[in-house]
Amino acid sequence: MTKTNTPSKSWIEKLTTFITREPQNRDQLMEVLRDAEERHVLKPEMLGMMECILQVSEMQVREVMVPKAQMVMIAKNSTLNEILPIIIESGHSRFPVMDTNRKDVIGILLAKDMLKFSYNHKPEEFDMSKHLRPATFTPQSKRLDVLLREFRVNRNHMAIVLDEYGHVAGLVTIEDVLEQIVGEIEDEYDIDEDDAHIKRLDDDTCIVRASTLVEEFNEYFKTTFDEEEFDTIGGVVLQGFGHLPRRGETIKLQNLRFKVLHSDNRRLYLLEVKTGKNKKKES
Repeated sequence: MTKTNTPSKSWIEKLTTFITREPQNRDQLMEVLRDAEERHVLKPEMLGMMECILQVSEMQVREVMVPKAQMVMIAKNSTLNEILPIIIESGHSRFPVMDTNRKDVIGILLAKDMLKFSYNHKPEEFDMSKHLRPATFTPQSKRLDVLLREFRVNRNHMAIVLDEYGHVAGLVTIEDVLEQIVGEIEDEYDIDEDDAHIKRLDDDTCIVRASTLVEEFNEYFKTTFDEEEFDTIGGVVLQGFGHLPRRGETIKLQNLRFKVLHSDNRRLYLLEVKTGKNKKKES
């Protein structure tokens, strides 16, 4: 009787401990989730997604936005014949419309509206003001989980990002946010741009994917990281840390300051790179 009951009690005690263990912080929560993955309660892919969801709650819009310099925009006084080639070439579905000074966004133009109009009307009948949709604005500092909730509630797909002075800093889409959770979302018509892995925010700061090839990184930043020892800049940063860094950890390599923006328990995804140019200017 004793031999048969002991294993049963031991198993129940372990199960009870596992169920009643309430995580007090994020690290303890991740321990519970990793424990569940080891017990095959969660699949590794699901664990990775949960880690990304937790990180999204700490990320800000500025970390994933498309900078203004890379935005595909349409001028307020553009004609239909000028707009259609932009729509066809870019493949986007939504376009910010700028005022005559190209400083402020006055609305959003939908590609489907333009194509529908061009099919039923003559180009000279086009009136930009009749096709503008209201633009949604968001600050750079807004958390991604808050923005995602706003996208869902308001049924928006794009927001214009404003800096602290109220000027246009870039744009962010619902796809940009979701990619932080489920990974890159591409379709069969996506074309990789030469600078798709590096986004410049200002003279001093760039957002860089950890998967950026070292050769590409060296060419862009004029650095000399070993291109034979490492394939990606993420590998360079990992060796520099000597461990898998968490979000927010920083390290200085070859006069560049690297900050981890997005990572999980397996790899790095997104880095902030500061060159220090602004500090030099100030001094």
